[in-house]
Amino acid sequence: MSGSIETGKGGKMNRRALVRELLRDRGGLLAIGGLGAPAWDITAAGDVPENLPLWGGMGGAAMMGLGLALAQPSRRVLVITGDGEMLMGIGALATIAVQRPANLSVVVLDNEHYGETGMQETHTRHGVDLAGMARAAGIADSRLITDAKDAPALRDAILTGQGPLFAQVKVDESPEPLVLPPREAALLQARMREAILGPAAHLQ
Repeated sequence: MSGSIETGKGGKMNRRALVRELLRDRGGLLAIGGLGAPAWDITAAGDVPENLPLWGGMGGAAMMGLGLALAQPSRRVLVITGDGEMLMGIGALATIAVQRPANLSVVVLDNEHYGETGMQETHTRHGVDLAGMARAAGIADSRLITDAKDAPALRDAILTGQGPLFAQVKVDESPEPLVLPPREAALLQARMREAILGPAAHLQ
């Protein structure tokens, strides 16, 4: 690892430091950031065309990642989302398991709260096991990560492993300063398309 991942309340990982580590030296990795904190976190790690931070569509991040992974099988795709959004789109796990995209990883930053609507507790606060649900759906590599020492292995699996991969990572609930990506969805979509297709993006 390039540096230690700080811990906060209850000894849980700092989510922004974790995201920064997962996206370090990413090569051509494509990243989708779910609504809210994950979108701010991937932007804080570097606002690059290979990022697609979501401003809306809660519950859709994992399925968008699946579509991107199937359309671009030669590129690694990482979805970083929150526990609230993953709970809303839980059926995506079954579809991902059936499609079995080898290039897709889904990382859930689980702070056990709905951060964008007032920090109400999510069901993971009361024992709901997202990694267990992913495993039961058929995603064999499903991990519950509670210790920063396991972050390097997670990063290696995202960049070099055989997916699909699912990881539920327990992170600190403390807020981070907002680092906002561009707000225009058409711009975000167009720049990622150009990053993937190059000049051909303007010919279709």
